[in-house]
Amino acid sequence: MATRRLDHSWENTGTFEEHAHDFPGLAYFPTAGGVLRTGRQSWSIEAGDLFVVAPGDVMGHITATDLAQAHGWGVFFTADAFGPDVPGAHLAWRTHPLLFPFVRGGAIGALRLRVPEPEQPDWTARLGALHNELTQRQEGYREAALAHLTLLLVGVSRLAADVVGDLRENREPLLAEVFQVIEERYPQPLSLRDVAAAVNISPGHLTSTVRRRTGRTVQEWITERRMVQARRLLAASDLQIGEIGRRVGFPDAGYFARTFGKVHGMSPARWRRAGADPAGSPRP
Repeated sequence: MATRRLDHSWENTGTFEEHAHDFPGLAYFPTAGGVLRTGRQSWSIEAGDLFVVAPGDVMGHITATDLAQAHGWGVFFTADAFGPDVPGAHLAWRTHPLLFPFVRGGAIGALRLRVPEPEQPDWTARLGALHNELTQRQEGYREAALAHLTLLLVGVSRLAADVVGDLRENREPLLAEVFQVIEERYPQPLSLRDVAAAVNISPGHLTSTVRRRTGRTVQEWITERRMVQARRLLAASDLQIGEIGRRVGFPDAGYFARTFGKVHGMSPARWRRAGADPAGSPRP
C-alpha cells in the first residue's frame, strides 16, 4: 500500500512516460484543474473527481503542466484488499458492472466517479490520515492504514450506487442500456434474448460484449441483481422465502433457494438467521 500527492510538485520531476501498474489504485482530486490520461481516455479534472484505476491499465504520458493546477492524492494497493477476510466485504465492488472487473482483475481503463461536495473534506482528511500512517509508521500503523483503506473502498462502493448513471458517465452507452433493462425488468421473467431484443443487438454479440467489458455474462448480471434485492428483503422484511423469490423473479421457490445457495453457500433461511444472530456466521 502506498500514497502519493498528485499536484504541481511533479513540476520538479519533469514528465512521466506511459506506464502501468499490476495493482489497482485510486486518484482523488478535491479541486478542479489539470488532465489525467489513461490508455483509453483523457479526462479534464473537476472538483471531487475520483478515478479507480485498473491493474494493468496504461496511464498516459504526463507532463509537468498536466497537473500544474491539480491538487490530489493517489493510493495504490494490492488485490487482497478485496479479500473476503477484510472487514466489510465491499459487496458493491462485486455487484457493480464497472467495479466487479477490479475484483476479478479484468478491468479495462479507469472508472470515473464523483464525490459530492459535502463529502469532499472527509475524503481529503481520510487520504491525509492514510498518508501519515504510511509515512510516520507509528505503533499499529499497518492496522490503522488498512482501516483507512477499508473506509475508502467502502466509500467508493457507495459512490457507485447509480449503476446506469456511472455507465453513461464513463461513456458506456450500450452497457447503460443493458443495465437499465435489467433494473426495470429483473422482477419479471427475463433472459438474454429479452435483453438483446430490448437493446436491438444479437444475443451472441451482446454476450461477448458484456463479458469482455464486465467479466460476467448478461444472465449472470440478471441473477446478481435479483440476489441483491433478495438479500435486502431477507434482511429488512419478514416476508416468507417463497414470496421473496417471487418478488425477485423466481416463481419457483425451490429454484430460488437453489440459486441463492449456489451464490452464497447457504440457504436463504440460514442467511437470514446469520444476519439476525450476532453470533451467527458472517454473511458472504
